[in-house]
Amino acid sequence: MTMLWEKSYPPGVDWNSEPPLPTLVEDLDRAVATWPTQPFLTCMGQTVDFATFGALCTRVAANLAALGVGPGVHVGLHLPNTPHFVLAFYAVLKAGGVVVPMSPLDAERELTHKQVKADVRLVVSFAGLADKLPLAPGVRLVVAGPADVAGQGVAAEALPAGALPFTALLAPAAAPVAGWPAPTLDDLAALQFSGGTTGLPKPAMLTHRNLSASADAYDTFSRFLGLAPGQETLLVALPLFHIYALDTLMVRAMRNGYRMILHPRWDTDAVLDSIQAYRPTLFAGVPTMHRAIASSPRVKDIDFSSFKFIGSGGAPLPVELAHEFEAVTGKPVLEGWGMSETSPAGTITPPHKRKVGSAGIPMPGITIEIRDLADPHTALGPNEKGEICIKGRNVTQGYYKLPDETREAFVDGLFRTGDIGYLDEDGFMFIVDRRKDMILSGGYNVYPRMVEEAIYEHPAVAEVIVIGIPDSYRGESAKAFVTLRPGAAAFTLEELRAFLADKLGRHELPAALEFRDTLPKTAVGKLWKQPLVAEERAKAATAAAE
Repeated sequence: MTMLWEKSYPPGVDWNSEPPLPTLVEDLDRAVATWPTQPFLTCMGQTVDFATFGALCTRVAANLAALGVGPGVHVGLHLPNTPHFVLAFYAVLKAGGVVVPMSPLDAERELTHKQVKADVRLVVSFAGLADKLPLAPGVRLVVAGPADVAGQGVAAEALPAGALPFTALLAPAAAPVAGWPAPTLDDLAALQFSGGTTGLPKPAMLTHRNLSASADAYDTFSRFLGLAPGQETLLVALPLFHIYALDTLMVRAMRNGYRMILHPRWDTDAVLDSIQAYRPTLFAGVPTMHRAIASSPRVKDIDFSSFKFIGSGGAPLPVELAHEFEAVTGKPVLEGWGMSETSPAGTITPPHKRKVGSAGIPMPGITIEIRDLADPHTALGPNEKGEICIKGRNVTQGYYKLPDETREAFVDGLFRTGDIGYLDEDGFMFIVDRRKDMILSGGYNVYPRMVEEAIYEHPAVAEVIVIGIPDSYRGESAKAFVTLRPGAAAFTLEELRAFLADKLGRHELPAALEFRDTLPKTAVGKLWKQPLVAEERAKAATAAAE
């Protein structure tokens, strides 16, 4: 079978390559056996090798099993980038459970919503974050701390009522596990929340096969870049709770014996220090990270020559930023595209053949078709714009306990992404628009409906529409258009953000506010976003031309 994009593949990369896949638990066992003394995790001044990680993982899995974690049990990870996330992730899978990544940036109501929708029974959180974590009924809490791996856990008096310290999971198990569950490729590994095509967060079901196939697609392509098992160092500043870092960095690091330098949060100076100290060979980020590096006054003093690959995803990479980054670092940024529902493999830019403005070509084993917007059963040809649809071993089977949404998300066996674009004659994909309302802000999904519902709680608000507007730093940010109730006084953007602070995550807060006497409506009286989107685009185009 020949695909349009195969002509653009590097020599030796085979689109039809579909080798047997391991489960993620098999990845863990193999890594511990193959690279026992190799450093695996470095974070906050501590380094753990694969053998030590494997032993700790077995302890955590046994203690989780004693708490009832096993096949069919869902565990939320409400953690920053620390060794706890990686340990808990693999320990839950080893115990037979399912991981539910939860963003520490989420507001309280979102965290409750996700626990309920994903049937979470236990959450592992972090000191300082756990205090703001509302637990759904019946959910147990484990609290991690920065000194856990060194044996100094969170003090009992600092724990929320009823919570266990993470050190309890690191202790030798009271009773050995008679036999570990052996998950199959078709068993659930994670429930990853995503906006799908409607802009509402839903738990996408990702199996061991999905995540394993995604990692395999990246690995198949990466061999062309000279990445070698047991020899690479990954700079990990992307949040592991996001599918981008979870699969392309963490899962691949385990599978290939790579070292991960974990950064709990983005700090430009700390990242530059890591580049100098550890000489990483791979970095994947979102455009805001690349901009922060390129804009740093220190960048001229940093040696980037160790990097074999620098990738960008999570949001469109502005062409001028790509040029600026390459100019100051001497390294090109290779853009890719994917979604939570694709685990996240989708497209990648081949380093030997780049096209400005393109998100790259479909990865091995992945088929992308452009379907007609009016008739999604009709496939379009090269350079014809339509909805981007995708299929492959990496693509989710649907949304957890949401059969109607699952049915609507597929057409002829392809997942409907909601992105609008085209494939050119060489198979390069260009994204030109989105059907869905979701805003991509700094690589994070912002769902306009959730922002609107929070704003509606303000007593002065009559109607509101939230759209994404261009943001030179974040790519996009939210703007709220508001009409006021009769007699109500206007408020400032700062006052609105303060009102929303306990209802939305920081990344979801509007960056702009505009009051209107009326808001656009359709012929049937529904609020209509498109005229406002067109207005903002026209403003941006005029500003760019001046």
